[in-house]
Amino acid sequence: MSDNPELTAAEVFLARLAEHGVDYVFGNAGTDFPSIIEAFSRASESGIELPTPIAVPHENLAIAMAHGYYQATGRPQAVIVHVNVGTANTICGMLNASRDNIPILLFAGRTAITEDGQFGSRSVFIHWGQEMFDQAAMVREAVKWDYELRTPEQASDVVDRAITIAMSEPRGPIYVTLPREVLAKSAPPPKLGMDAVSIPHRAGPDPQAIKTLSQMIVDANNPVLITGAYGRDVDDVQILADFAEKHAIPVVPYRPRYVALPTSHPMHVGFETGVRVRDADLIIVMDTDVPWMPKLHKISDNARVVHIGADPLFSTYVMRSFPSHLAITGNSALVLTALDEKLATIDMPAVKIEGRQRETQSVRAQAAEARQQTLEAAAARPQSTMPWVAHCINDAKKSDDIIVTEVVFPLNMIDFEEPGCHFGMSPAGGLGWGLGESIGLKMANPDRRVIAVIGDGAYMFGNPSPAHFICEAMELPVLTIILNNGMWGAVRRSTLSMYPDGAAAKSNEAPLTHLKPSPRFEHIVQASGGYSERVETAEELPAAIARALKVVDTEKRQVVLNVLCEYSDGAAIQDANR
Repeated sequence: MSDNPELTAAEVFLARLAEHGVDYVFGNAGTDFPSIIEAFSRASESGIELPTPIAVPHENLAIAMAHGYYQATGRPQAVIVHVNVGTANTICGMLNASRDNIPILLFAGRTAITEDGQFGSRSVFIHWGQEMFDQAAMVREAVKWDYELRTPEQASDVVDRAITIAMSEPRGPIYVTLPREVLAKSAPPPKLGMDAVSIPHRAGPDPQAIKTLSQMIVDANNPVLITGAYGRDVDDVQILADFAEKHAIPVVPYRPRYVALPTSHPMHVGFETGVRVRDADLIIVMDTDVPWMPKLHKISDNARVVHIGADPLFSTYVMRSFPSHLAITGNSALVLTALDEKLATIDMPAVKIEGRQRETQSVRAQAAEARQQTLEAAAARPQSTMPWVAHCINDAKKSDDIIVTEVVFPLNMIDFEEPGCHFGMSPAGGLGWGLGESIGLKMANPDRRVIAVIGDGAYMFGNPSPAHFICEAMELPVLTIILNNGMWGAVRRSTLSMYPDGAAAKSNEAPLTHLKPSPRFEHIVQASGGYSERVETAEELPAAIARALKVVDTEKRQVVLNVLCEYSDGAAIQDANR
């Protein structure tokens, strides 16, 4: 930080972000940010280190990029948007971040407060119409904390407060408004170094709760551990792998957002919970908001249910009433470590371990047979199906390729052996996330391939023109595979689940479900120098993926494959996602 006393609040604000390890400011600015733009422009003159500014042509894309970059690095990034209208465009992405516990730092301008008399007072027609009584109210339910910068002296403190709250467990986004006049005023440099600002450590579990759960594990004949968001920290994956194998506890990553357990792990029993919870006498729910569907899946009357996580009650959810015989608050990796240590002091009959192992081996063998049957059926279809696309991706990918799925995808057809290789969408289900997520991941992993798998509807939600513009501008060769069935498949499945014999079920084109005529999606990326193909048959897909990856690898260009897919009402993909 320079000793220059004439730094503006905007410069101090941006410099403090950099001191906290914020690499990028993903910006979609407006008339409220002249001081921010000036600060970036004179950074070399002022001698201060600032984050790198990235101009992103749509706010929802900027949020998704910050989302992905954090997931790859563990460092929260900043997004700057234009007053209320820019904030409005972030809401879908902020809902995704909130439910996925992603600490995005969202800063929005606030239209000039004064009509005259100050440097930065209103000077543009829209400054009157864009003022709101409570701008933060738009996002308040989706953030952990919101505030408005009130004086230039607060510029550093506001950043400290924002980041420490966002990064405390359970993590989540924050929102701060920045009035135009305040940003332009002179501000003192930060008085304290980073040593005086600490993010709370991960919470450890209560020893009595660990003792209770350890005995429940010993007593159980048929336990199961269900997780959805475990594995964000790649170092945690080995902890679960060792724990599950040592104590013979089957694991179901249900609607996973990360790789919680390698696919080949002997205790990995697939991605669906229905049969597992029906037969289990102990259900351990870890980092999972919805462990099963009560309407579809019934648990045993004798089953004991335990919830583990930073917020095991998911207290920000309006209604969530799954049984809970024991709830343990704490970081899940720390809970597993404590359980392992406690179980080492308790004798567990070897026959019980062996019985669980045999049962799990049988389940895995059945799953392998079902996977082969699914593949054979998919290979015989004239048009690509989701299982066929998954299989072809699996055949073509490298072990460390990163797969982003913004669709309910048959993950059982893909092998994920390394942590940090899969990212699934937030439980909020806000479409338009996948393109930005894949860009953020690629920014953080320039030497790894990133493959985004999204539906045709999600592709349109994802602001494809801005996304492909960013990929060209930043030289980010991402492969996007569009699963194009010409409809809102999730909406149709949801309708059929409620009205299986209704009029919509008999219609070939029920209202509000079809997206026809389907756009020529393969043309959009060409405007930004990308390569694309339209893949019309299942037979063409393997070679198309191979060509696409060759372009990514050798030409360093982004690629879009518009894969025409067969729609199925079948049980392979059951849940509606909207």
